[in-house]
Amino acid sequence: MPTSVRPRAARPTAPPAGRWRSAVVVCAFLVAALVGIGVALRHPSAAALVDAGSAAGSPVPPTAPPSGASPSPSAGPPSSAPVSSAPVAPVLSLPGPVPAHGQGSFGYDDRAGGVLGRAGVLHRFRVAVEDGSGEDVHAFGDAVQRALAGPGSWVDGGRLRLQRVRPGSPSDFTIYLATRDTAGRLCRAGGINIRVGGVPYTSCRVTGKVVINLDRWRTSAPHLVAAKLPLDTYRLYVINHEVGHQLGHHHEACPGAGRPAPVMQQQTLFLNGCRPNPWPYVSGKRYTGPSV
Repeated sequence: MPTSVRPRAARPTAPPAGRWRSAVVVCAFLVAALVGIGVALRHPSAAALVDAGSAAGSPVPPTAPPSGASPSPSAGPPSSAPVSSAPVAPVLSLPGPVPAHGQGSFGYDDRAGGVLGRAGVLHRFRVAVEDGSGEDVHAFGDAVQRALAGPGSWVDGGRLRLQRVRPGSPSDFTIYLATRDTAGRLCRAGGINIRVGGVPYTSCRVTGKVVINLDRWRTSAPHLVAAKLPLDTYRLYVINHEVGHQLGHHHEACPGAGRPAPVMQQQTLFLNGCRPNPWPYVSGKRYTGPSV
């Protein structure tokens, strides 16, 4: 009698080896593609950044390397913006109205300066600016210091020294920056008429006072502006000229057409064929012209 046998459950048939490997490859490809898409969404590629920057009309800054990574040896230094080499035109005259009068009182530079010069008699001076003139007393004091320090100033001869002192200290003279009306009054009180065309025009020196006219300090003179003389150079001249009077020097004339004007020539009024010059010493030697 035949024996009853319970049939076995069928075993799953394993796929052939070739199909299994293909499935693994496809899965790996899909995983890699998904990872790449995620990275691209978080960090756009360099090409995409450049295209986006170009479309926006502005460059995109380069991405910094990861911390601790060395820069690529092919990367050069960052390019710098081009620097203009065009020369800057000197200031010949300051624009705007100049106050014709101030308060008549003066503020003083409260700083003591170093001694200028190596030998000779010491001349002490103060520096003052008229209240209401719109000028800063320290700025004027610095300009006076530059003019009298040289090289080329009165101390270059080795026969005198100059020093700015504080207000209240013993002094031999004061250098004032004054509006034209106040300058006219101070100069007239010392016997000097600085009017040209009825207006106080030039600067002056009277006993114990060197008076610089604010009009000239800010605007120079028309013939000097036409000659392209920088305003800073004119300021050197007017200080050395008027301090020269304080030191006992008188007016001089142009020694010859095309030559530098002596500092004691009245360059504010005329050049008479000479070239502007702010210094009493030129090339280390005292430079003069015929006495006037």
